[in-house]
Amino acid sequence: MAMMFRSEEMALCQMFIQPEAAYTSVSELGETGAVQFRDLNADVNAFQRKFVSEVRRCDEMERKLRYVEGEVKKDSVQIPECSVDDWPRAPNPREIIDLEARLEKTENEILELSQNAVNLKSNYLELTELKHVLERTQSFFFEQEVIVSTDAAKSNLIAEDPTAAQSRGRLGFVAGVIQREKMPGFERMLWRISRGNIFLRQVELEEPLEDPATGNEIFKTVFVAFFQGEQLKARIKKVCTGYHVSLYPCPSSGSERTDMVKGVCTRLEDLRMVLNQTQDHRAIVLASVAKELFSWRIMVKKMKAIYHTLNLFNMDVTKKCLIGECWVPVPDLPKVQKALSDGSAAVGSTIPSFLNVIDTNEAPPTYNRTNKFTRGFQNLIDAYGIASYREANPALYTIITFPFLFGIMFGDLGHGMIMALFGLWMVTGEKKLGAKKSTNEIWNIFFGGRYIILLMGLFSMYTGFVYNDIFSKSMNIFGSAWSVNYNTSTVMTNKDLTLNPGSTDYDTEIYPIGLDPVWQLASNKIIFLNSYKMKLSIIFGVVHMIFGVCMSVVNHNFFKKRISIVLEFLPQIIFLVLLFAYMVFMMFMKWIAYTAKTDNQPRTPGCAPSVLIMFINMMLFKNSEPFHGCDEFMFEGQNELQRTFVFIALLCIPWMLLGKPFYLMFKRKNASPTPIPNNGDVHQGGDSNHTSSSPKPHDSHDDEPMAEIFIHQAIHTIEYVLSTVSHTASYLRLWALSLAHAQLSEVLWNMVLSMGLKQTSYKGAIMLYFVFGAWSLFTLAILVMMEGLSAFLHTLRLHWVEFMSKFYEGLGYGFQPFSFKLIIDSDDDLE
Repeated sequence: MAMMFRSEEMALCQMFIQPEAAYTSVSELGETGAVQFRDLNADVNAFQRKFVSEVRRCDEMERKLRYVEGEVKKDSVQIPECSVDDWPRAPNPREIIDLEARLEKTENEILELSQNAVNLKSNYLELTELKHVLERTQSFFFEQEVIVSTDAAKSNLIAEDPTAAQSRGRLGFVAGVIQREKMPGFERMLWRISRGNIFLRQVELEEPLEDPATGNEIFKTVFVAFFQGEQLKARIKKVCTGYHVSLYPCPSSGSERTDMVKGVCTRLEDLRMVLNQTQDHRAIVLASVAKELFSWRIMVKKMKAIYHTLNLFNMDVTKKCLIGECWVPVPDLPKVQKALSDGSAAVGSTIPSFLNVIDTNEAPPTYNRTNKFTRGFQNLIDAYGIASYREANPALYTIITFPFLFGIMFGDLGHGMIMALFGLWMVTGEKKLGAKKSTNEIWNIFFGGRYIILLMGLFSMYTGFVYNDIFSKSMNIFGSAWSVNYNTSTVMTNKDLTLNPGSTDYDTEIYPIGLDPVWQLASNKIIFLNSYKMKLSIIFGVVHMIFGVCMSVVNHNFFKKRISIVLEFLPQIIFLVLLFAYMVFMMFMKWIAYTAKTDNQPRTPGCAPSVLIMFINMMLFKNSEPFHGCDEFMFEGQNELQRTFVFIALLCIPWMLLGKPFYLMFKRKNASPTPIPNNGDVHQGGDSNHTSSSPKPHDSHDDEPMAEIFIHQAIHTIEYVLSTVSHTASYLRLWALSLAHAQLSEVLWNMVLSMGLKQTSYKGAIMLYFVFGAWSLFTLAILVMMEGLSAFLHTLRLHWVEFMSKFYEGLGYGFQPFSFKLIIDSDDDLE
């Protein structure tokens, strides 16, 4: 947890690597994942860099892998994957040639198998279509229709049997197969070119055929077109070519057709056997390839990442050394140095690689080291904005405050248990669930925040236990502290009977924890919970904001802006404490000083003043008329104390507004001009353990003109003063959502589930089965998912706006290390 207080200290390093050791050294750095390289060739075209040919080789290998993988997936062959720890390392330059040759051989083999299979399937399709043509056209040639022609100008066909006419050479015909959806247009075209002088017969094939190239199902129709004359025959063949019709020879003699069908069936059986053998051989080849496909893909991606990174390096003037610049976390400097040494040793280089730390005024990237538990909370903060370099990180405190504020709004023991069990299921099975790389974005969001969901459920269970609320019902664990001295008949018959909490009916012992279960039966339950949760929301809100303002001290002290503690922090915290923390104090004072007993005048419940009215009068310097026999204030000297607090709080406004600008103005008048270093902003450091210069905040306006400084300070002052009021009121969403959630749960119980529970006959058991299902569905869909999402978003807003705005800038940029794991995972997400 200590590493999450602020981002890692970063160092800008310059590395010198020998060309023969560059590939292996960068490979070791990629396995380490602790370096973010800078592009030293930003002005060089991407196609003119040194290693562009190697990148193209990797692109070609990726193309081959995509083709092979597509063929493997087409045959539904499982591709075994391995864990990150078992991933193969990037191949050395000698192994790249072998890998390229294996991919070339594999691609050619699969291409040959695929082409052979397509050719065989094409022959099989042609023989199948020919078989259908011979079988389906049998009836056409034995029909005894007589085609009558009464007008030679309208028809050139003679009235006779088609078979007899063809045998005398007067009629010709063509037979073939066409796709079913093209048949209507084909028929219309034949009619137009012949002016109706074609006798067309067709029959649809019920069973679909297989496309040799794609494997998709295609539906076709067999047809025979009778015509007269060679000229019309040429036209018909042109139309058939345009519609991609497959024409087949069909003898006019029935015996010849029968013999031809037998020969086609024999060839089909032989071809089917060859196809099966080819498919079995293809399956064996693809299964063997699938075992190595994942490893090949990892190695090629690593190779490509290495060459892309080498293109960021610069060549020295002697062209005997590669120079690179990178950001490195200071604790990882020994690890990076070891990676460079291992890379040089892997190729037997006699000249070692050097790593020097250089000073710079450039703002380093922000790197917050996280684990699987803290990563989700860090993502919540980064979604608002990446932290400025080395500023205080709110994610550490969000681990507790976020689920706690969520639990205040979602306080129900039953609903919290459902959410906690869902989070626990994802946490306990994270390895198994994480291995299934789902493309469902909603599931990925849930799984990424599994620890957040688990903690939100646990905190909701706690606050639900404090509220004594489980599915809108109370638990009587410790027994009620309320006792009634009236007899049962009096209580049950008198609905207007009021039980006075100040009488002896109330046990003076405090209930152990949470709410007394008797409040579930009280008629003023809503009024009591309304006041109780409203005050709690203000109390927690003010404490949360005070903590946020105090966190600014950590940033001021770290960035050596200690004068800001006096000129900014002190007036801010005084303003917040004297007004709103005082209001919280009055709430506790009211709870302690005023009891239900009637013998402690004037501390009776009726004399208890309204904290809200008292606060408004305090700000307006007004007094309210007290009730008869009651005091306006809670203690002696309260009026004078309140006026003093308001006066001091008002003095804090000009303190915030003018303090820092006047200090900078005085500092500039007395400051002597500083000499400009001759070596520029960046120079090489001699010590490898030397870190970058002391960080500066991103929002530093100290170097701007005084007019700009006055404007910025005025904006900050107005924003803080106004936001203090609005942010305090914003925490009332804790009360509103908690009350709405409890009431919605109670309505769902009374309007749905109680319908089945109130049944006394045997039909009630059947009815309860369906009613419970409906109640469970509404509980999960509305109360757990929708209300949970609403509470989550409101909690997120409270942290982003009300808490983090007090000290968090979020103007940095993230550390993006050169890591094989991150690169491969991002590529898989894009796919």
